[in-house]
Amino acid sequence: MDLRDFYLLAALIACLRLDSAIAQELIYTIREELPENVPIGNIPKDLNISHINAATGTSASLVYRLVSKAGDAPLVKVSSSTGEIFTTSNRIDREKLCAGASYDEENECFFELEVVILPNDFFRLIKIKIIVKDTNDNAPMFPSPVINISIPENTLINSRFPIPSATDPDTGFNGVQHYELLNGQSVFGLDIVETPEGEKWPQLIVQQNLDREQKDTYVMKIKVEDGGTPQKSSTAILQVTVSDVNDNRPVFKEGQVEVHIPENAPVGTSVIQLHATDADIGSNAEIRYVFGAQVAPATKRLFALNNTTGLITVQRSLDREETAIHKVTVLASDGSSTPARATVTINVTDVNDNPPNIDLRYIISPINGTVYLSEKDPVNTKIALITVSDKDTDVNGKVICFIEREVPFHLKAVYDNQYLLETSSLLDYEGTKEFSFKIVASDSGKPSLNQTALVRVKLEDENDNPPIFNQPVIELSVAENNRRGLYLTTISATDEDSGKNADIVYQLGPNASFFDLDRKTGVLTASRVFDREEQERFIFTVTARDNGTPPLQSQAAVIVTVLDENDNSPKFTHNHFQFFVSENLPKYSTVGVITVTDADAGENKAVTLSILNDNDNFVLDPYSGVIKSNVSFDREQQSSYTFDVKATDGGQPPRSSTAKVTINVMDVNDNSPVVISPPSNTSFKLVPLSAIPGSVIAEVFAVDIDTGMNAELKYTIVSGNNKGLFRIDPVTGNITLEEKPAPTDVGLHRLVVNISDLGYPKSLHTLVLVFLYVNDTAGNASYIYDLIRRTMETPLDRNIGDSSQPYQNEDYLTIMIAIVAGAMVVIVVIFVTVLVRCRHASRFKAAQRSKQGAEWMSPNQENKQNKKKKRKKRKSPKSSLLNFVTIEESKPDDAVHEPINGTISLPAELEEQSIGRFDWGPAPPTTFKPNSPDLAKHYKSASPQPAFHLKPDTPVSVKKHHVIQELPLDNTFVGGCDTLSKRSSTSSDHFSASECSSQGGFKTKGPLHTRQAQL
Repeated sequence: MDLRDFYLLAALIACLRLDSAIAQELIYTIREELPENVPIGNIPKDLNISHINAATGTSASLVYRLVSKAGDAPLVKVSSSTGEIFTTSNRIDREKLCAGASYDEENECFFELEVVILPNDFFRLIKIKIIVKDTNDNAPMFPSPVINISIPENTLINSRFPIPSATDPDTGFNGVQHYELLNGQSVFGLDIVETPEGEKWPQLIVQQNLDREQKDTYVMKIKVEDGGTPQKSSTAILQVTVSDVNDNRPVFKEGQVEVHIPENAPVGTSVIQLHATDADIGSNAEIRYVFGAQVAPATKRLFALNNTTGLITVQRSLDREETAIHKVTVLASDGSSTPARATVTINVTDVNDNPPNIDLRYIISPINGTVYLSEKDPVNTKIALITVSDKDTDVNGKVICFIEREVPFHLKAVYDNQYLLETSSLLDYEGTKEFSFKIVASDSGKPSLNQTALVRVKLEDENDNPPIFNQPVIELSVAENNRRGLYLTTISATDEDSGKNADIVYQLGPNASFFDLDRKTGVLTASRVFDREEQERFIFTVTARDNGTPPLQSQAAVIVTVLDENDNSPKFTHNHFQFFVSENLPKYSTVGVITVTDADAGENKAVTLSILNDNDNFVLDPYSGVIKSNVSFDREQQSSYTFDVKATDGGQPPRSSTAKVTINVMDVNDNSPVVISPPSNTSFKLVPLSAIPGSVIAEVFAVDIDTGMNAELKYTIVSGNNKGLFRIDPVTGNITLEEKPAPTDVGLHRLVVNISDLGYPKSLHTLVLVFLYVNDTAGNASYIYDLIRRTMETPLDRNIGDSSQPYQNEDYLTIMIAIVAGAMVVIVVIFVTVLVRCRHASRFKAAQRSKQGAEWMSPNQENKQNKKKKRKKRKSPKSSLLNFVTIEESKPDDAVHEPINGTISLPAELEEQSIGRFDWGPAPPTTFKPNSPDLAKHYKSASPQPAFHLKPDTPVSVKKHHVIQELPLDNTFVGGCDTLSKRSSTSSDHFSASECSSQGGFKTKGPLHTRQAQL
């Protein structure tokens, strides 16, 4: 490999893009001046590189190769088999390797090299950075073996004079560390001053007064030492001359100056004009400018300093790439012992004067400058390593690398300035047999500079062309219900190879059991009958394989679509659809959705729905299947609707099917309980004093034409049982005696019974009056009915005993006095006359009384028989009357007390007798039917409290309600309030959440009067 090839390889590697999978970096640190064959590192161990092939599991033999230029003297060597790095016979001298540069702990001295790992399957590019640490192999030296210093004789004690500093090529602790004055004669001392840059400047200190006339010269030695091990040192003769007085030294305007100058500045260009002043006059004020002893000789060659004017100019061509920064120390002396010092930093700015450099180093060894590749080589086959560089900086040194024209190769970046040349795609000998292209490296300067490298690649032919189908995807369509062996299509492929490599055999892939394929001709036929509803599409592959070695093959996808025929009828999701709706649902509401499917496709599955036999009760959307009501539902009138639905598809000829639909009407609590027993609000029951506790003394029975919980009833005594003498069963309505009646309980008792259903969300109720007459006999029925009539003047929340008892007691006392008086007279007369006849007479009177009591009890027996008959039927009487009561709740300030005022209708008989009026609060206006007289009179009660109040558990909002109650003609008492119908979720008491003010009324048998509700 000649030098040109090495450059090409280096340039190629530098132009590749960065790939962390193949590019790795190692850093080693060594000391300078190491002998030969000293181990530095082990690449496979340090990078944990495995020699096992991950694909095959076998051990591979790796080759480690150092990439270097021809003619270079390598400083290290790499073992090709083990990857170990050793030093060579070429001595590594840090001062020579990094000459002309200032290196400290932050700026290390290093050199770099590249190692590649072969073969190609294990290819890696290892970038190795070797940092060279300093060894104390140089002694510090003064600039001259004899140092002359002139000191004025009038110098004050402790005055300081600079001594030229010693220099040491070593760095860090190996550099200058210590100065020592030998034979100072007690006249002079030595001090060390460390500058911000880390330099140590020795200064001579005058410790005694000088007298030039006594002694004008002092000769001493000064010693300098470094800090290395072993320590090195040197000495110089320091000769001090005592001069005449010159007591003012020059002064620079600026002690630190920084300037910039382009590297292409011509010779003679002024860099900076330094100016120092001296307060002395005459010869003592004549200033001479000189470079300091620390200025490097190279810098003195590039720049000239006018000793008289202090002007620094360019005296040789500058090159930023060699040295970018020059630090110059200028001394201004007027002949005195202490010159002025100024430091000038000259920054050489970059000019785009260097074209990029391409270093091309081949990984695949070329033959006569040409790289040979096989067309079967995989993508990303590595060809060469290219390294690009530019001595310029910033934009001028930014290099881009690319291939001049479109070729199946690309550059992959490995590091910032290194690239791998790889194949970017599979190579094809049949397409292009040879490639010749240029790699271009261009910087970003103005104008841009570039460099090129030529690469030649030739291909070797292989059997690399598989058969190619004319169509990668073959789409066919066939109608279902076909015949077996039906011809579908001919599949064909071509092969760009020749001979046996172009002989093609066809083969079906999996999922092709419904098809046959001729291996030679590629004719595709159907082997079975297709059913689109079972499988609408068949997707399988066809393989074309040539006879090459090894054989190559390719595949094409075949998509066979089965076309639909109308061979399926619509199918309902249910044979019988059942929907549930609430009664009182508004007309045209949605009640359900019919769902139907059709296994066919297209127009054959477009289904239209219709109702067959419904009498226009429902409307069916023919497309969405939504059923809407065309009637208002009332479960009491009709609880369900049944009809048939027909589904017809759009095929030719069309197919259809039917399904049954049932609409079930769910009950809503919209009917109040209807009282069956007692038959009227004026009837009564006799309760003898001999009745035992627990016996049934009366019965309240009502029915509700709703269903479920809406028809479950609860019976409650809300008024008239303040003594707790009676109890009503909340389920059966039977009124039983809680305790044996006492004589004080004799008389008429009025019980107000509330009958409420358990409907949700709102309970409905009805009030009924039950009169119980406690006495042994009921001899005078007219008297009892008169008592009942007079109790109507008593509000429902008060015990009738508070008002009616005086009437009862007065009449009863009169009767008893008369009976006792008559009895006493008769007893005395009879006792005196005939004792036996008196006894007979007493028996006759008792018989008369029993007969009279039996006559009083006969209506009750008839009522009991009627109750038994009604209890068996458990149906509401057809001869019922709707009585309307408008109940309006007032709005008091106290929400707890909400009286409810009710207006009831009275029978005509009572109205004609002018019973009077009672008014328990403002009553709403009442509207009557046109043909009914105004029989509802308001009358005032004699009671001081016109309304009863049931204490609630919680306040109730004030609302206005209309209650519609249905009672028999002879039981038309209507009463109640909205709060009585409200049910608490935490209590079974229907009246625990309300206060109610109510009026009661009754009707006897007579003309029918109906009151309409105020709506």
